[in-house]
Parts: sequence; structure tokens; C-alpha cells
Amino acid sequence: MNVINDHYEKWNRFAPLALLIVGIGVSIIGDATIGKARGKRGWVLKGTLGLIVLNAGLSIFGEAVKSRALYEAELNARLKDQKLNL
Repeated sequence: MNVINDHYEKWNRFAPLALLIVGIGVSIIGDATIGKARGKRGWVLKGTLGLIVLNAGLSIFGEAVKSRALYEAELNARLKDQKLNL
């Protein structure tokens, strides 16, 4: 049962973290957009940072989805094995 718990724990950690990071990235991009519209300096750097943070969040979210899929596949395989052994 250890492998299945590892996949679940990884998903349980990464999913909320990813959503938080994606939200921060979108907020930074929005702030850069407002800065550009107001003619402020530094919007390019801020926008680039926002894109980096957003993409990092999406990458972590992808890892969370992969971990959840592996968890579900392992769980289904174990349930199928249990049914066959009955």
C-alpha cells in the first residue's frame, strides 16, 4: 500500500500549491498589464516574472494530475486483483 499512498500524498500536496502559484502568477501578470496601461516602467520585467510563476504553477499542477492518475490506476488495479482473488 505504500506506493499508492505516495501518489495520493504527492497529489494532496501539489494540487493546492499549484493553484496558489497559478493565482499568484496571474495576479503578477495583471499588475504588469495595469502598469503598462498607466505607462509605468518595469512592466516587461514584472510580466516576464508573472509568466514564469504562472508556468511553474501549471507544471506543478500537471505533476499533481499525473500523481492522481497514478493513484487511481493503482487503486483500480488493486480492487480488480481483490475481486479476482475472491
